[in-house]
Amino acid sequence: MDGARRLLAETAGHDEELKRRLAVLREQLRRQIARDVSRVQGEFDRRFDELAAVGRDEQAAIAAEVAALEARLRAARELRTNRFADIGLLEEVQAALGASDASWNRPPPRPGVLARLRAFFARIAGWFARLFGRRKAAPTRPEGRPVTFAAVGVGTRSLGASEIGDALARLSSGQIEELETNVRRSLQAKERDLRREAEEKRRGADAQQRALEAERQAARERAQKESEQRLKAAEEQRLKRELTERGLVAEREGRLQVTYGLVERFARLVLEEESRTLPGDVRLSYQGPASTGVYEKARIRQSEEVAHLDLPSSLLAARMEGSRHLDERTSYIYREITSERVHVVLAFDKSGSMAEGEKLPAAKKALLALYIAVRKRHPDAIIDVVAFDNDVRVLDLLELWECPPGAFTNTAEALHTAHLLLRASRATRKEVYLVTDGLPEAYTGADGRVRSGNLDTAMDRALQRATELATVPGVKFSMILLKSEHPEYELAARRITQTLGGELVVTEPARLGVELLVRWARGTESTRRPVTAPATPTATVAPAARGPRGRRRKVDRRMGG
Repeated sequence: MDGARRLLAETAGHDEELKRRLAVLREQLRRQIARDVSRVQGEFDRRFDELAAVGRDEQAAIAAEVAALEARLRAARELRTNRFADIGLLEEVQAALGASDASWNRPPPRPGVLARLRAFFARIAGWFARLFGRRKAAPTRPEGRPVTFAAVGVGTRSLGASEIGDALARLSSGQIEELETNVRRSLQAKERDLRREAEEKRRGADAQQRALEAERQAARERAQKESEQRLKAAEEQRLKRELTERGLVAEREGRLQVTYGLVERFARLVLEEESRTLPGDVRLSYQGPASTGVYEKARIRQSEEVAHLDLPSSLLAARMEGSRHLDERTSYIYREITSERVHVVLAFDKSGSMAEGEKLPAAKKALLALYIAVRKRHPDAIIDVVAFDNDVRVLDLLELWECPPGAFTNTAEALHTAHLLLRASRATRKEVYLVTDGLPEAYTGADGRVRSGNLDTAMDRALQRATELATVPGVKFSMILLKSEHPEYELAARRITQTLGGELVVTEPARLGVELLVRWARGTESTRRPVTAPATPTATVAPAARGPRGRRRKVDRRMGG
């Protein structure tokens, strides 16, 4: 998907129609996302307004209570013994009367000696007065006599309004002033508590508003980020749907996988790109199949055959089936009958050394281009793609593109597989193309196990398999060796090629596709690296590893895997 997205962006850079379609799609998605973001913001605005309204109501209620307390304070200043200025002061007056630390609730002071003597003589005088019948009027209660109310309000009942009035009447002026002071203190304490509560609520409301504003800002940023992600996901979903509908990708087990159709289309693009650098005569050879002048009428198989459409027969077939349009079932073409049968084996080295640089991707692209070139020229050709490292596998185009690098280079087994594929083939044109970057390093023993590390044995086995492949009648062999710093790689490749009577090409990975296409078009080698050693079979044979000198020379030979 990343590659498809990059390709889409690059194509939109020079394709105005695609750029316009992408802009329209993104604008539609942005409008839809903007509606969602607006709905989220609207929800936060509603919560913010509700919080502000609750805060205003609480502040108004507390302000009303404070105003009522202030009115009661003014009434407390007018408190008198004979009346209540405000019946709302009943609770505060009752609490002040019942206060244990009030002067009228404190026990009277213990009289001194003189007071006790005076009281003693007063009692004696009273006794004599009663004795002789002389009585005085009952004295009035002295003002300011202690009156105890604490036990009345704390026990089982509270003082009523009439009782409070009687109590106030019994208090002295000093005690009335003390009572007014206590009532005012009580009301002021309540006012301070209310104001403190109001301040705490205001601070709490401010904190909630700040938290809500921060949450709103975070939600806005999160919504913007999510909108970009949704926009990207929507574009990817649209791209994924179109690729899936076109058969270029398929979803299996929750993952997108490349299809054979996408690899084939990619191979056609690679062939088109590589063909731009080919000579004119080679490029013309890929325009269509070889001409024989003999045609047969048959149903269409490939889209390229539409140029040979038999229009009357196709229209008649469509009308007989009740259709007003032509499709694959009703389209007939004149197909040229070719007498040449082609069987091509495309073998490539996927050992660990091919993972260096761009060698393995270049080999894959080159083989894809050659595959399509053969198929365009000969639609009925047999094409086998062989990948080899320690083991050998025959792949289709999809497996070719996805195969990872492996271990060592088992060239002998690759040549043996090519022999097995071609020996029973009835094709008149049999060709083998082998792409590698190093020496034969591994071989398969008689027990079927793969062994590596013995380069001499691996080379001997490769030459044996090359001799075996050379027994196939009419086989044409081409080896494409990627350039290396080690000249022994080219010497070994030339030994195998000369054993098969084939052709060796030494080239860079960037020119691999061109060299393969030129070989297929029966061209000549365009680039080669000169070899210092003689190229004759007798001179290029590697020294046998029989003596000490042969072993010493092989110390510098490196394993391509």
